[in-house]
Amino acid sequence: MVSNANAQKLALKTNALYWAAYGTLNIAFEHSLSDKWTMEWGVGYNPWTFADNAKVKHILVMPEARYWLCRRYSGHFFAGHILYSHYNAGGIKVPFGIFPELADYRFQGDLGGAGLAYGYNWMLSRRLSLEAEIGLGVMFTKYSKYECRTCGTQVGDESKVFFTPTKLAVNLVYYLK
Repeated sequence: MVSNANAQKLALKTNALYWAAYGTLNIAFEHSLSDKWTMEWGVGYNPWTFADNAKVKHILVMPEARYWLCRRYSGHFFAGHILYSHYNAGGIKVPFGIFPELADYRFQGDLGGAGLAYGYNWMLSRRLSLEAEIGLGVMFTKYSKYECRTCGTQVGDESKVFFTPTKLAVNLVYYLK
């Protein structure tokens, strides 16, 4: 294990799992607040439309405060985050039967939520690390639902509150300073 993780103060990172989720562009900036606290500012953006007008277009903003059990950027951490997303999605079959209506309807709306997370960071070198994180929380969404993916008639406006995973990440981290 590289022993100089505590010397790092600024990091850029990207989530490989988010890239794999329909090519979602993403970047996060993390900075130290103290020896055991850091703050991450993450954004994700997906502008793509796929075959048959399938899409998971969205923009996501997710700030997260982290408490490191040993020292910042090394080992175990716990986190709390909030998030906001504006989305336009439809024609997508999500694995494990999650959100089954996404296959047949298009949804456009806003999503907000908060969650708690656990993660672990492996220092690979002075400037590079690998990080894994999982989070669970509560989400609130308000949206319009449409009959078909392209031009369908609006079926109605709805809102929902639900408990769900809020973060799943395998981050490649580069330390700037």
